[in-house]
Amino acid sequence: MGAGVSAGTAHSRMGGDAVVVVAPLSASLAGFSRAGGSRHRREDSRDWSAEAAAGGTDGGDEAQGGHISTEARINERIRSPEVRLVGPKGEQIGIVSVNDALKLAQEADLDLVEVAPTARPPVCKLMDYGKFKYESAVKARESRKNQTQTVVKEIKLRPKIDPHDYGTKKGHVERFLKAGDKVKVTIMFRGREQSRPELGFRLLQRLASDVEELGFVESQPKQDGRNMIMVIGPHRKKSETKAHTAGQGQNRPVPSPRAAAAAAPRPAASEPAADGAAVSGPA
Repeated sequence: MGAGVSAGTAHSRMGGDAVVVVAPLSASLAGFSRAGGSRHRREDSRDWSAEAAAGGTDGGDEAQGGHISTEARINERIRSPEVRLVGPKGEQIGIVSVNDALKLAQEADLDLVEVAPTARPPVCKLMDYGKFKYESAVKARESRKNQTQTVVKEIKLRPKIDPHDYGTKKGHVERFLKAGDKVKVTIMFRGREQSRPELGFRLLQRLASDVEELGFVESQPKQDGRNMIMVIGPHRKKSETKAHTAGQGQNRPVPSPRAAAAAAPRPAASEPAADGAAVSGPA
């Protein structure tokens, strides 16, 4: 080979013979190939992202974490070939094929609802699914209405509180306990007051004795850093308080219109007329 070798070649000397290895592509072609390959990879990644977003890739639901439905499967959505069928009144029909169960549902003008999907075979019931959903929503709303949320109110005091301020704070505690809420009483110590925790303890005992008719000490006084905390719970729960208040409003006597008219004072007779005849007031 000649001494002049173009770029892109390599020299190797084996056994005294010169071996010339030519690169498969020139530097410019290699650069073009790399640029084209990266462009194709970007386009492929974009296509894959679009397919994944549309749910068109393999296992798209699993890759995207598909929506999990909490509603029961009904009618043709039931996948099991056999089901344990329960009648509309709770009677046990037995294990039948899903097609026969759908025929029975159509004849009775009802829906076939999968009530126990984890059973083997799954349990299905004949019912009016729209009516069932409405009644379930009403029951859930009623249960939320009857639930009572425990609320803890907080009152903060100082060991050397003024008597007037103490009376105000005690009134707040009584109002909270009457409403059925718990009260967290916090004594705040500042400066040298931290060396006299007995002052806060006596103040908490005094407050507990003043409101003992409405509440009891649920958590005894305990030191928490610079503060001393005590929790007072009401004797009556909030739900009982609401029921008692509503009962008092309903038991209040309402006078009848006839009794109210009879109890009303009658107007006095008017002065005699010019002809000497007295004109009485309205009966």
